Amino acid sequence: MQPAFFSFYSAVLNVAQDREDLIANNIANADTPGFKATDVDFDASLSQQMADPGAVPAAQYRADATVGLNGNDVDLDSERVEDAQNGEVMQSTATFLRQSTADLITALRPNPSGN
Repeated sequence: MQPAFFSFYSAVLNVAQDREDLIANNIANADTPGFKATDVDFDASLSQQMADPGAVPAAQYRADATVGLNGNDVDLDSERVEDAQNGEVMQSTATFLRQSTADLITALRPNPSGN
């Protein structure tokens, strides 16, 4: 039996990874004429992932972006900020899972002193 928090944090990592892929794609296409930046609504995608672990979040165009002369709306500064924030989510989630797993292993290990 798997503890419930494993399912939740697994979903968090899945959504964060999907979001990371979209951010990387946005950065890679920063100079592509006519390219429109996409992202996912993290909360809605997490709810969807919890209901159906195989679900793929629906990417949406960014509504607040300023379109350049070539029709591209990628702002590298905001993409870097989004990337850093998403990286912090992934790192903190992985750290929490590592520590929680270590705590579970410690709790399940027999007491060597016999107390």
